[in-house]
Amino acid sequence: MAGAVFPWRDGNRFELLVDGPQFFPRMLQAIANAREQVELELYLVEAGACAEAMVQALVQAAERGVRVRCLFDDYGSLAFTLSLRRRLSEAGVELRLYNRLSWRRWVRNLYRDHRKLLLVDQALAVVGGTGVTDEFWTPGHDSSEWHEVMVEISGPLVRDWQLLFDRQWLANRHRRAWKPSSDFGLPRLPRVPPMGDGMGRVAYADAGQHRDILQSLFRALNSGQQRIWLATPYFLPTWKIRRSLRKAAARGIDVRLLLTGPRTDHPSVRYAGHRYYPRLLKAGVKIFEYQPCFLHLKMVLVDDWVSIGSCNFDHWNLRFNLEANLEALDTSLTQAVVASFERDFGLSQQVSLEQWQRRPLWRRIKQRVWGWVDRVVVNLLDRRG
Repeated sequence: MAGAVFPWRDGNRFELLVDGPQFFPRMLQAIANAREQVELELYLVEAGACAEAMVQALVQAAERGVRVRCLFDDYGSLAFTLSLRRRLSEAGVELRLYNRLSWRRWVRNLYRDHRKLLLVDQALAVVGGTGVTDEFWTPGHDSSEWHEVMVEISGPLVRDWQLLFDRQWLANRHRRAWKPSSDFGLPRLPRVPPMGDGMGRVAYADAGQHRDILQSLFRALNSGQQRIWLATPYFLPTWKIRRSLRKAAARGIDVRLLLTGPRTDHPSVRYAGHRYYPRLLKAGVKIFEYQPCFLHLKMVLVDDWVSIGSCNFDHWNLRFNLEANLEALDTSLTQAVVASFERDFGLSQQVSLEQWQRRPLWRRIKQRVWGWVDRVVVNLLDRRG
């Protein structure tokens, strides 16, 4: 393990918030109630009605004397206009950009901060997969174009989320911002405690330097007894993850994948991931493609163990990105996650092996082309590493 990891902590409270119309008003209200400090770490930030609401809340907090710190990814916030940035800075908001783009950095430009985190007064954390764009939430609308979940957290675990943010905030002042030098927590992955309410842990990845988030997933997949349900918008899993899914299905475990359907922001990635369908289907893995809109959430349920956050568990994320997930053992959260999955399965089209083998020629061609592109790029990066 390249870096230290966080322990399990009890005494926490979790609430699953589904889609922007539910979680954005809660986030804005938390900022409005802040008395001392607000931290916001995001990948995707774009000008629009959603960003306007967020900037206004942050500016008002800063004008009340609250310390406000924002860490945005430089690439992900290219559409966050200069006027919005000036409004933040003029109000006293501290804004830092992760890994500024530069032609001199070549491949190092691929290192991105993909975490999504709001912290308020070291007492409340909201984590998940959202960005601040109108696709996630447009004020006054009851629905959103992108399907997403966030988790509101209170309790001792918030301190660990604060520590993770502070570590990256300080590291970002240096040139190699994706490699923080300080470690914290435990020297190795902690054992999963017995099922109990309010248990939680921060799992994270530091751009290929530290990946306890992946090791924890492997352990869960390989020890599952009843069900493995996994939702991700970009299905480019590592070979080990695919093998674990196939082996679990062979053991008789209910293995289901909730993936994005035809409505996606990256059709090429969807087609590249299609090449994995046949072996998974033959092994007994059930695949569901979400139909109503773009499915952007990243959520895993293994028996009663839950993981929710920013990580897609694909070879791109784990190679280049800062990621962070909540891992939890909590009866009420598990029940909410089960209900969310079951609702989404009902809104999805299940893919059968027979249907897949009858897919039209144009889909087969796109799968081969984009699958080949993905393999070539990954092989080149492997040689470089």
